[in-house]
Amino acid sequence: MKKLYEGKTKDVYELENGNFMLKFKDDCTGKDGVFDPGENSVGLTIEGIGKENLKTSIYYFDMLKEAGIKTHYVSADVENATMEVLPGKVFGHGLEVICRLVATGSFIRRYGEYIEDGTVLEGGYVECTFKNDAKGDPLVTGEGLAALGVMSPAMFESMKEQTLKITKIIADDLKTIGLDLWDIKFEFGYNNDEVILIDEIASGNMRVYKGDTIVEPVELTKLILNR
Repeated sequence: MKKLYEGKTKDVYELENGNFMLKFKDDCTGKDGVFDPGENSVGLTIEGIGKENLKTSIYYFDMLKEAGIKTHYVSADVENATMEVLPGKVFGHGLEVICRLVATGSFIRRYGEYIEDGTVLEGGYVECTFKNDAKGDPLVTGEGLAALGVMSPAMFESMKEQTLKITKIIADDLKTIGLDLWDIKFEFGYNNDEVILIDEIASGNMRVYKGDTIVEPVELTKLILNR
């Protein structure tokens, strides 16, 4: 296999059948050894989190398929922490889409003078950042994405609509086991101008609370899958 890309939490390989393979790592985003899905760099390594993130992704990709939402997911090999996916082009040099249901993390670091940590964001708030470690993953608006030629306004609206819909499905599922989703991070790509969810839906990419306590990624996967 040909390695195409080495990422923070996954490596990407090209398969002979035209699809791609994602190899999940045990690295997580965070700062000073503390897990934080909103950070833009690897801050810690959690043994086994690669497989746990893959298990969570499989669970939710199957759920989205049942809901009629198209993704790039094809199959997975949990033992080897790999996932086969359909080809899809990323937007620009990589774009992350965050859906926030509760104000916290980097949102508060930016806007804390206007809103208190833990405030519910009614209906969900969607924001996008370019994947650029050197520039701290800068925020970009839908209008900015169109002006830069990264995506059309119609593509942005499709991406935003899908983000809110997918987030609600995941949040509702977590509610059934007494957990609250505060925010979650996605990536989207496109195939023949159709916007689809790519990458993963991992426990390491979401901030989830049980009461007043944040649930760490490995424990979150156990709670999601062992119900």
